[in-house]
Amino acid sequence: MTSEDTGSAEAAGPAVAGAFDAGQPYEKHPQVAIRPESFGALAYHYGNRRLVFLKAPALVKVVETLGDFPSAAAAVAAHVPDAQRETYCKALSGLLASDVIRAR
Repeated sequence: MTSEDTGSAEAAGPAVAGAFDAGQPYEKHPQVAIRPESFGALAYHYGNRRLVFLKAPALVKVVETLGDFPSAAAAVAAHVPDAQRETYCKALSGLLASDVIRAR
């Protein structure tokens, strides 16, 4: 997981490119393939050719199911214990910057 700041986006509008807002809807980028590994998974973006490590199985679950939830916060809440949710939102911010996930 990354330790980047979550950034901020306008509360009323959709997510701005580069700014992560857990209250907004996201999805796994369609050009990203996820390969499960013992530590979590590898995410490969076929467009920009980036390889990203997802270092926790719960993060893999969140990324794979983002599109099923009304917001990133709801996806995190469904798969992550309360005490770790902020860390996972920071990780999603880094994944947005790497184009592993995108705003819907």
